[in-house]
Amino acid sequence: MIVASILSPIEHLMKSILDFLHTSVGLPWAWSIVALTVLVRIVLVPLTVRQIHSMQSLQAHGPEMKAIQQKYKHDRAKLNEELMKFYRENHINPAASCLPLLAQFPVFIALYLTLKHFSHHIKGSWLHVVPDISAKGTAHWSGYVLLAIYAGSQIASTYFMGTTMQKSQRNLMMILPLLFITVVSRFPVGLILYWMTTNLWTVGQGLVTRRLVPRTPAGAGPGGPSWPGGGGGPKRTSRTPPREPSGNGSGATPEAAKPKPAPSRQPRKVRKKKGGSRR
Repeated sequence: MIVASILSPIEHLMKSILDFLHTSVGLPWAWSIVALTVLVRIVLVPLTVRQIHSMQSLQAHGPEMKAIQQKYKHDRAKLNEELMKFYRENHINPAASCLPLLAQFPVFIALYLTLKHFSHHIKGSWLHVVPDISAKGTAHWSGYVLLAIYAGSQIASTYFMGTTMQKSQRNLMMILPLLFITVVSRFPVGLILYWMTTNLWTVGQGLVTRRLVPRTPAGAGPGGPSWPGGGGGPKRTSRTPPREPSGNGSGATPEAAKPKPAPSRQPRKVRKKKGGSRR
């Protein structure tokens, strides 16, 4: 009840937007939900850009963070402290990758309450396949088709947007949609349609991002070997181990600093003239 009262303004906003798209624009209720999803994702574009930059930063500084985790693996408190310092020094916000998902959660709940409280008002079919978008996902065979598309799109969106996750964590996030199908199937079809459209948007966004934004290799952050003017190494912090001394203070290796020996000169052979000897 407390959550419903907090989300009540968002619920009324969802209903007003759906009414506008259906009455003024002339879209069917199902396509109004699709259009609402697109509008929400457009509003979240700034957060998505921050998410992409955060993922690139985490990927670029991955080896340094892994070294910190290895160094303090037996001291959890010290590990968290050192990681927080590392994030501050390198201007990394690890929570930025979760912002779009957190921002969509109130919209998801508000749309669920809208479809629940106004199911008598928001009715209609979709693509002449789904008979009623306010019914549960298991009420018609078409709901199972949408659930299959939802699971596939969720796995695909995790594949494109989870490049910085550990392999085990990434595999878990790809398996979870299959486990949640039993829960999602109890939601109205309109809500499944909203989440399916969100996942398909994320997949398209991942494809565009991979084509337009070059992938940042590990260790290629500010000051890295592929960073302009980086000097051939990752950015040093208070927890970065000092570089090994080169022996000559100029960064060159001792073998390169040794002077090359002068080539030995061979004595010239005296050529004898014809018809006599040279004295």
